[in-house]
Amino acid sequence: MPRTSYFCFSLTALALAALLTTGCSRRPSRVHPPSIDAASAGREAVRQYDLDGDGRISGEELEQAPSLRAALERLDTDGDGAVTASEVAARVRAWQESRVGRMSVVLTILAGGMPLEGATVVLDPEEFLGPNIQPATGVTDASGLVMPTIEVGPDDPPGVAPGFYLVRITKEGLEIPPMYNTETVLGVELAQDAQELEEGITFDLRW
Repeated sequence: MPRTSYFCFSLTALALAALLTTGCSRRPSRVHPPSIDAASAGREAVRQYDLDGDGRISGEELEQAPSLRAALERLDTDGDGAVTASEVAARVRAWQESRVGRMSVVLTILAGGMPLEGATVVLDPEEFLGPNIQPATGVTDASGLVMPTIEVGPDDPPGVAPGFYLVRITKEGLEIPPMYNTETVLGVELAQDAQELEEGITFDLRW
């Protein structure tokens, strides 16, 4: 599995906000977080990524879990360099306690340092979170900017639910390596307290 040195993060403009729905009364009602069983998500994360069976996701195992690796600073509350089921469950509870149900996020996609226009970017929720989180999709503009969103109705606000996501990038007519799509090494945690989202994230693809 390629290591994170195959891509880099840099700062770019980013909007991060909780979105509200508006009813006929014009009174906004909160978009609630999707239902996730925090304890089950923690157990399933370890089951999926703990390859040596020691009850922790660490070392090379984290290279196989890009969304957890991206959130390691927030997940690893005891500072041992590993992720446990209880630490994943704690992050899920933090999302739920924030009461933010949908967020607006902007990513920048580059290829070799240049904006990658017309690329489809999918934020694919980690399987261990269960079935209630929807993937979000968007297409980059001429500056490489993209604002992925779930599928919504005409009266629903766009955006993405807080969660752990794999980032998959493709473009018709361009052969982007599997390490950026089907076997992606790219991941993010969308959360109200994720500092890197406030500063901005750029994925610079290199091949």
